[in-house]
Amino acid sequence: MDHKALAHEMRGLREQVTGITDTALAAADGLLIAADTADSIDPEGLAALAAAGLGLARRTSEATARGALHRTVTYGSHGCAAFYAVGDTALMVVLGDEGMDVERLHRATQPALRRIDLILTEKTAEGV
Repeated sequence: MDHKALAHEMRGLREQVTGITDTALAAADGLLIAADTADSIDPEGLAALAAAGLGLARRTSEATARGALHRTVTYGSHGCAAFYAVGDTALMVVLGDEGMDVERLHRATQPALRRIDLILTEKTAEGV
């Protein structure tokens, strides 16, 4: 797996969207793949929580016939956490402060998610 390419994508989002404070990439089972987080954030714990939350959101989307889940966002008093599906096997977490433009984040994230999915898929193809 190309960890440098993953880090490049995560940093690129920070450069495109003002207000992003932390990012993490995890496998669907909650194992951390990569993180760019502050010392106050436990990246392994964040990955596990994000996977659990995204799993519930996926099930809800399917059970209510809303199609494949793309993202879910949680808003708090100090900002938000956006959780994005990366294919069927991974997820990306983006934490932002109160000033983050969430719509801009959604637009900027889509091409990055496609590139991240390709990076992760390359790992699978190499391992076969």
